[in-house]
Amino acid sequence: LRLAGKNDKAVRKLALTYGGGKTHTLITLYHLVNDPSALPRELPAVQEFLSEISIPLPSARIATLSFDKVDVEKGMETRAPNGETRWLKQPWSILAYQIAGDTGLKLLNAEGKAEERISPPAQNLLEPLLSLPANEGLSTLILMDEVLMFARRAVDLDTSWSGRLVAFFQYLTQAASHVDRVCIVASLLATDTAMSDPTGRAISKDIEDIFTRQREENIQPVVKDDVAEVLRRRLFTVESMQNRESFRPHVVTALKGIEDLDAQIQQEGKAAEERFLRSYPFHPELTEVLYSKWTNLEGFQRTRGVLRTFALALREAEKWDDSPLISANVFLNKPGSHDISEATRELASIATAEEHEGPPQQWSQILQSELEKAINIQKEHPALRGREIEQAVISTFLHSQPIGQLIQTRELFVLIGHTRPDRIELEKALLRWASLSWFLDDTLTQSRETSFDQTAGLPKHWRLGSRPNLTQMHHDACRFRVSEEEIETRLVEEIGKLNSLITGAAGQGVKVHKLPDWPRQVEDDSEFHYIILGPKSACNAGNPSAEANRFINETTGPDRPRVYRNAIVIAAPSIDGLEAARNTIKKYLGWDEVRKQLAEQQVDPVRSASLNANLEASRKSIPDSIRQAYCIVVTVDETNIIQAYRITSSNDPLFSVIKRDTHIRIQETAVSAEALLPGGPYYLWREGDTSRRLKDLVTAFAQYPHLPKMLNRQAILDTLVNGCRDGMFVLRQPRPDNTHRTFWRQNPDEIALKEPGLEVVLPEAAELSEVAPELLVPNQLPGLWQEQELQMQALYSYFAGKHEVQVQKEGYQEPVMIPKADSSIIDTAVQEAVNKGLLWLIFGTASIYAEEVPTGLITLETTLLPPPPRLSTMDVLPDRLPDAWKSDTTTALAIAAALSSKHGKPLPWRTIHTALDGAFQAHYIERTVDSKAWPCDYGDAQWIKFHVAL
Repeated sequence: LRLAGKNDKAVRKLALTYGGGKTHTLITLYHLVNDPSALPRELPAVQEFLSEISIPLPSARIATLSFDKVDVEKGMETRAPNGETRWLKQPWSILAYQIAGDTGLKLLNAEGKAEERISPPAQNLLEPLLSLPANEGLSTLILMDEVLMFARRAVDLDTSWSGRLVAFFQYLTQAASHVDRVCIVASLLATDTAMSDPTGRAISKDIEDIFTRQREENIQPVVKDDVAEVLRRRLFTVESMQNRESFRPHVVTALKGIEDLDAQIQQEGKAAEERFLRSYPFHPELTEVLYSKWTNLEGFQRTRGVLRTFALALREAEKWDDSPLISANVFLNKPGSHDISEATRELASIATAEEHEGPPQQWSQILQSELEKAINIQKEHPALRGREIEQAVISTFLHSQPIGQLIQTRELFVLIGHTRPDRIELEKALLRWASLSWFLDDTLTQSRETSFDQTAGLPKHWRLGSRPNLTQMHHDACRFRVSEEEIETRLVEEIGKLNSLITGAAGQGVKVHKLPDWPRQVEDDSEFHYIILGPKSACNAGNPSAEANRFINETTGPDRPRVYRNAIVIAAPSIDGLEAARNTIKKYLGWDEVRKQLAEQQVDPVRSASLNANLEASRKSIPDSIRQAYCIVVTVDETNIIQAYRITSSNDPLFSVIKRDTHIRIQETAVSAEALLPGGPYYLWREGDTSRRLKDLVTAFAQYPHLPKMLNRQAILDTLVNGCRDGMFVLRQPRPDNTHRTFWRQNPDEIALKEPGLEVVLPEAAELSEVAPELLVPNQLPGLWQEQELQMQALYSYFAGKHEVQVQKEGYQEPVMIPKADSSIIDTAVQEAVNKGLLWLIFGTASIYAEEVPTGLITLETTLLPPPPRLSTMDVLPDRLPDAWKSDTTTALAIAAALSSKHGKPLPWRTIHTALDGAFQAHYIERTVDSKAWPCDYGDAQWIKFHVAL
C-alpha cells in the first residue's frame, strides 16, 4: 500500500526472532514489485498473494542491503539499474548505487564525484536520492536483512561504526518518511546467534530505537498456525498436497493409536481429527513444541529452524520410516545405526549452546546414551515395532527445552501413539527406561501414578537434564568409587554367611569345609569331605580350576598326594556366575556409596525413598546371586580323572542338588553285605582272595574311583558288622600270640573294630575260635535244627567246614557256607548253652538243664533239646501224677521218675525241683517227719518224703 501511495508509514520492521520467515518475506516482496507483469500468476501461491493484496501491484526500484553479504573492509559488488557493477564499501553507497547508479553516488558526494563518502549522508541528501525512481514512474523499496551481523563486525573493527550506523538509519528512516511511495522493510537481527552477545544486543537496541520511531506495528510473517502449511509447501510438491481429503484415512489410522493411549484425544473426536488433518503429515503436537518451546532458545530460528530441522530429518527418514505421521520418529537414525541422526545432532547442538547456570549440557552424548538404552529396551519388548521408546527419548528431550521444562505422560503418549503400540507393553518398556536412564529427572520418575491394577504405574512427568540421576550416580560410584578389593572382601564374606551352601550336609556324617585356604586343612582319612571353595576356584564345566585340582590331588604339598580322592566333593563357583555375583555386590556397594555421598545433602523425600529401596533390593539379591554362582561340582570320575560338572541351580540346598546329580555318583544309602563279597558289583576282592582287612573294605569307597561315593563311612562299617552278624563272613582279630579271635553271627566289640588288623574272612576259609552259645538254640542257625532234637553228631558235622545251607532272601535262596569250628569249641559252646538254660542235654538217663554239664556227658550220642517245658505246682499232686503216689506219702525221686515217664524223657532235676518247691511253698504238700531237709540235689531226692497237706 505504501508503494502504491495509499499508506503514510514508510518503515516496516519484521518482528520475528531467528528463522521466523523474515528473509523469505523480503524475497517475496522483491518478486512481487520488481516486475509484477512477469509473475507466474497460474501458481496457487501467486494467486493467493494477489487475492490478499486486492490492488494492482506497483512497480518499484528495489535496493537490497543484505548486510550478511557486505564485507566490513571490502564491501560488496553492487549492481546499478542499468546493469553496471562496481565494488562499494559503505552501506549508503551500496544503497545509492542500486537506486541511481553513479548519479546516486554523485548526489551524495560532497564534490559531486561518483565516489564513496566515509560519513553517513544526512536526510537532506537522502531525500533527493529516494525521489529519483519516481522520475521513471517507479516506487522505491529498500529491503534490509541481517543488519546486526554487519553492525557487530564493523564495531569489532572500529567502534566508531556504532555511531555511523545509528546516524545512517536515523537519516534514512526520516528521509523515507518524507518521500512519497518510499518504503523500508528491515530485518535487524542476525542469523548467527554469536552476534547476539552483550555488545551485539546493545548495538541492536540502538538501531532498533531508530526504526521504532518511524515504523507501524510489527509485522509477523509466519504465525504458529501457518507452520504446517509452510512446511508442506517447502518440503512437498504442490500436486501431492492438493487433495486434502485423501489424507483423512491416514489421519484416522494415526488417531486410532493415539486414542487408545489418551482419553482426552478420544473425547475431542471430530475436532481432533480436523486438527490433525490441517497439520497432516506433520504431527500438530510436534510442531507445537518446536514453535512454542524451542523458539525460546536463542540458537533456534523459529520457522526457519523448524523448516531446517524437518528438512534434515525427512531427508533420511523418508528412506525407512513408514509411520502415518511425521513425529518424533523422523528424528531417529535408520534402524541398526548406533549414532544419532543429523537432525537430532543439530537440535542437540542448539540446546547445548543455550546459556544457563552451570556447565553446558552435552546433549549429543546424553541422547546417544539414552537412545542406546531405548534400543536395548525395545529388544526386550519385541511387540513394540514402531521404535516407541526411542521416540519417547526424543519427545522428552524436545519437551525438556529450555532447561527446566518437562513433558506430561499423556503428552508423551500423544506424540508416540500414532504407531499404535500395545499399551501394556509400552508402559512396561517406559518403566524400564525410567529405571535405567541416567538423565531422566528421578524426582519425577519416582513419583508414580497408580495403575488400574493398583500397582505403581508410570511417572506423571518426564524430564531429561544434565544433572546425574540416582542411576548415573550409582554407575559412577560403581566405576570410580568401589574398588575391586572391596568387592572381593565382601564376596568372600557373603559366601561364608550363606548357609544354603552347606545345609543338610553335616547331619549325614559328612565333614564340611567352608572356604579352606590350604589342602592340608582337609584330612585324608577316608571320611566324606564336602568342600566349599572361594573365588580362586572359579571354573567352567569340563575345565576344573587349578585351585580345585590342588585340593583333590594334594594333602600337605605336591609331594604328598591324596589317597582318598573319591571322598572329595568340591562346590565351586562358575566363572560367569561369580562375575554376576561380583556385579551384584558392586551394585550394592555402589548404592551404599551414593548413600554416603548424599548423607550430608538435603535430599528430596522421593529421591531418598528410591535410594533406600535400591539399596535394600541390591542387598537382598546378593545371597541369591551367590547361590546361583555355585553351580560347578569338582570331583573324580570313574576313571579317577578330575572333572567339573555343572549342576542346575534350584531353591533347594546346594548339597541336596549335588546328591541328586548322577554324574557325582553319591550313594546315600548303605550297601548290602553281599555287595562287599567276591562276585559283588564293586570288585573289592582279587581272584583267590579268602580274606581282606576290614579297614581296606571300609576305605575302598573313598579310595577307588570306580566305586560310588559313600556319604557316611560309618554306614560301610555298619554294613560289614551286619554281614558278620548275618553270617555272610567271619571277622578275625589277630592276637599277639599269633592266635585269632573270631566273630561270627555276633557283633564285634569296639576294641576289635578299632584293631587295624581285623580281617573279613570268607566262611569257607574261616575257623572259629568260639561259637556263641546263643547261636545253638533253635531258629538261630539256618538248617541246624531239622527236628525237635539235635544230636551232637549233627552239630559236629554242621561245623565241619564243608557244610552249606540255603538262606532265604527276598524271593530267592542263597547258599551259604558254615565256617569250621573244632569239636572242643562246639563242646564249650554246648556247655555254656546248657548252663545258661538255653539248651537241654540228655545223655542216657542223665538230663541236664541250667546247670554245669558233668564231664563225659557230651559225646556223639548226646542229644540236645530246647529248654524243657515248665511244670506247674499242680503237676506233682496225686490227681495229675497218680503213678508217683502209691500211698499217702511219696518221695521226690518217685515224682521225678513218674514225671520223666509221663513226658517220655528224663526230665532235668532243675525242672522237677522248681515244681516241688512251688508246691511246698503253696502248702499243697508237706514233708514227713522222717524226711531230709529241702531243698536238695538229685542225689538226695529219694530221702525227701512228703504227703498231701491236710
